[in-house]
Amino acid sequence: MKKIKYYISALLLVAVTAMSLSSCSEEKLGDTIFPDVDESLDPTSYSYQLDKFLRTNYLEKYNLTFLYKMPDISTNMNYNLVPATYSNSVDLAVLCKHLWFDVYDEVAGEEFLKTYGPRIILLIGSPAINPTSGSETVGLAEGGIKISLFKVNSMNINDFNTMNELYFHTMHHEFAHILHQTKTYPSEFNTISVGRYDVNNWQYRGNEVNSLGFVTSYASSEYREDFAETIACFIVYTDTQWNRMMELASRGWATAASDDDLDAVYYSFYYYPNNDAEQDLVYAEERYVVTVTDEDGTVHKYYRNDRDKDGNRIVVYDVEDKDGIDGSEAILQKVQIAREWFRTAWNVDLDALREEVQTRQASYDINTLRKWVYDLQ
Repeated sequence: MKKIKYYISALLLVAVTAMSLSSCSEEKLGDTIFPDVDESLDPTSYSYQLDKFLRTNYLEKYNLTFLYKMPDISTNMNYNLVPATYSNSVDLAVLCKHLWFDVYDEVAGEEFLKTYGPRIILLIGSPAINPTSGSETVGLAEGGIKISLFKVNSMNINDFNTMNELYFHTMHHEFAHILHQTKTYPSEFNTISVGRYDVNNWQYRGNEVNSLGFVTSYASSEYREDFAETIACFIVYTDTQWNRMMELASRGWATAASDDDLDAVYYSFYYYPNNDAEQDLVYAEERYVVTVTDEDGTVHKYYRNDRDKDGNRIVVYDVEDKDGIDGSEAILQKVQIAREWFRTAWNVDLDALREEVQTRQASYDINTLRKWVYDLQ
């Protein structure tokens, strides 16, 4: 064996020497065939102000390329996609800074996102529709480097709930993926809801997922989505949203009516007081119907939040909780694991992140943020 190794080493030495002599005798390489790219900005271009804002606040500070003109090489050719509008791109660019990057700078320090943040953010005007399942993608995190935000052209800056769900939520969800792709989260998380995930049919699930221990239907698709969704919801949900979700998580759910007066598949229907509306909110499936037959045989069908012929509210009693799962406790366990992971793996206070986001979400003025772009000279 030693002799064979000796001969191999000798042959390698000859080969390396020959390559070195050959390299020394080669002619000098000529000029590059790739033309120089002019990276200067044109002050006369329509997009100059946004381009300058992105260069200063993303590229130069975080080494991050913020793309909004949607180069086709950056997208999945299997989807029929359109670019984001300029005005909506401005809004998302300033909101990303205010509600995401500035938050981490404040809580975790400026070096955190410089080190661990994405290197590309891509805005896309339309959603990515899965032709098989019919589900739509509103965000992607790829390889811990790139985050894509879809459906930008559907933005309604005055609809906070939709903005929160589609964009702010998505920002923190996708960044959670980047973080756990860099440092894995504790495997203990995967044991809390084992056997309750459904990767193929999660989109058909409703509010019953809260009772199963998931913050959203998408969280019930698989472990890593559950982890990212738990973090994102904890950060961006208002106290009212979080408390309502936790109340749903503590209730019972059923897949078939047990009362003869109910002729629709239902879960746990109940009225939730809402002092800001004429009628209380009610958590129920859209298919929910109560059928009432009078003594004379007249049939009345009442839909959710209806009142009967005498003006009385239709009363629907809660379904007994028989699944043996404490949904609220499961969610709190997941939050605690995420909290400890942020602390030990990243030296970041998850509760401080939430507090900072909540403060900014409740108080930002989009017109003031837009000035960061439109007031640039």
